[in-house]
Amino acid sequence: MLDFFTIFSKGGIVLWCFQGAGVTESFTGPVNALIRSVILQERSGSNSFTHEALSLKYKLDNEFELVFVVGFQRILTLTYVDKFIDDVQLHFRDRYKNELEQRGTLKLLNNNFEFEDDFMMLLREAEESSKARGPVSMRTFNESQKSQKTVKSMIETRGADKGKEQGGKKNKNCKKEAPAAEPVKGDQGKASSSSQKTIENGNQGLTPDEIIQKRREEFFRKRMGGPVEKPSKSPKPQKPKEKQMRVWGTAGNSTKNLDYSQEKENGTSGTGDQNHTTQMDVGMNLTSMKGELLSVDCESSEEDEMEEEEERISVTETSKIAALSITSLFKLLLVFFSPKKRGGFGGMFGMLKGLVGSKSLSQEDMEPVLDKMRDHLIAKNVAADISSQLCDSVAKKLEGKVMGTFTTVASTVKQALQDSLVQILQPKRRVDILRDVLEAQSQRRPFVITFCGVNGVGKSTNLAKISFWLIENGFTVLIAACDTFRAGAVEQLRTHQRRLNSLHPPEEHGGQPVVQLYEKGYGKDAAGIAMEAIAYARNQAFDVVLVDTAGRMQDNAPLMTALAKLIAVNMPDLVLFVGEALVGNEAVDQLVKFNQALADHSMSDKPRLIDGIVLTKFDTIDDKVGAAISMAYITGQPIVFVGTGQTYNDLRSLNARAVVSALMKA
Repeated sequence: MLDFFTIFSKGGIVLWCFQGAGVTESFTGPVNALIRSVILQERSGSNSFTHEALSLKYKLDNEFELVFVVGFQRILTLTYVDKFIDDVQLHFRDRYKNELEQRGTLKLLNNNFEFEDDFMMLLREAEESSKARGPVSMRTFNESQKSQKTVKSMIETRGADKGKEQGGKKNKNCKKEAPAAEPVKGDQGKASSSSQKTIENGNQGLTPDEIIQKRREEFFRKRMGGPVEKPSKSPKPQKPKEKQMRVWGTAGNSTKNLDYSQEKENGTSGTGDQNHTTQMDVGMNLTSMKGELLSVDCESSEEDEMEEEEERISVTETSKIAALSITSLFKLLLVFFSPKKRGGFGGMFGMLKGLVGSKSLSQEDMEPVLDKMRDHLIAKNVAADISSQLCDSVAKKLEGKVMGTFTTVASTVKQALQDSLVQILQPKRRVDILRDVLEAQSQRRPFVITFCGVNGVGKSTNLAKISFWLIENGFTVLIAACDTFRAGAVEQLRTHQRRLNSLHPPEEHGGQPVVQLYEKGYGKDAAGIAMEAIAYARNQAFDVVLVDTAGRMQDNAPLMTALAKLIAVNMPDLVLFVGEALVGNEAVDQLVKFNQALADHSMSDKPRLIDGIVLTKFDTIDDKVGAAISMAYITGQPIVFVGTGQTYNDLRSLNARAVVSALMKA
């Protein structure tokens, strides 16, 4: 039933393995895929993983840094696997605990673990316990309780029930007599009784606590001789104030015309003096972007990064730590100066080992801290599902791990979460566009990048920023206007082309413009335009082709089909998803559906999915940088570019540690 079962350390040493009968394929591929996709990418919140036709279940033993993995065919439904892998883990730990603690890697390298007999015994027990039981036969009439009832018992039961019902009705109909009130003497008694009735009449709809508070206030008011407060009437609703016109104090009386959209009378479209003006306006604050991009900076202070529990240590905890330190010191002195231990330092080091590293983390210890961390991540714009999966992964990673005596649970969990976040944001593969463009040049072909994303995220603007960066590094760029759906898309790209050429005049590049626009108007097939643009770039020896596509919602099936067709037909070198840093849960839905559409409508057995992410509007979110975590976690792909403004210089690369510092800032 099982294809394989393997036990290995997190350092990569295989301790023991089992392969089922009749299984010829090696389990190296599925286990390596599990390590790359789950363990290294901090996705161990769930204990299952699917690889091709196999389902894998795994268990982490953090105390001894071991991983237990079982694999079986995905079409099978084995209900005993979860309990079986837990039993194997406990049995292996109990049997080889001393060897793992004392000898460590020396014992592991000798490969002296004999575990096959115990494993087969546990496997037989698990399979026998999971066998389906036979159908339970129905009871006969003689075996049922109804057959034991007689007619007499049924009549008596009905009579008793009838009497009970009649008694119940009688009790409901008859009114309770009020107890006779004791006569109250004097005017004081009458006044108190009347005030009591008044209070009871005014207490309708109040809770018992509110009634007690109200009576207490009434008592103090009478003792102080103040007037009795009358129940306030509901205030009359005030009419809403009308919105007043805002007066701008610094507006002045300027009558300067700010509309520069009109063309010249001779009908030219941006040549001559207009190009010179554009160059002055656009290049005023631009600096050189040669070489690699600068990393994005996120400011964070150490005080904001500290946990509340570490900042506010109670007096009780401090006294306990002090008492423990004094007691431990005396114990050390007694052991050190005892006659039996004067010959060596073994007693002292044994005592130190007992004092440090004696706390083993459990799920109950980490749960309060993880709940705070989960809420903190959601508040910083991380998707709710991603936050839960991250915290579950950290819990699996730390459960059973030995913690130092003077180390708090909060600091341990926080450090593990920070390491996990950095691991997620670190690129699994390096995307070096400048190197890849040079390699494509050696093959005499253009390097093709396709941009996709939802509406309004800034695809065209960031495409122009990337064009400026490529031009600064000496490459020529062809922009393919494949957004044939949105009105004004081609004109927007034409404006960027004119401005980029004004910043790098053709005279400086041998008379050839460094940026050209390939466009065929609106309503045409985007995949065909991209194919023609790539062929034109190959003939004209352009270095890079940037394909701009129409913005589309992830639920728009026709447009998603057209995007998948464009990518499948032209096979670009890089597919970049452009997403906003402002989104939270929406980022997950967008990326999942974009990848799903590319996979469903692809014409290849191995479909092209999203290769990287461009994160825009990063300068508008302060420290709420959670969208970066959500996008990188869902796709497993790196964030290649980060847009930080509206000029061509505002393009950065991602600094994982700076982003995590901003994310963990309180």
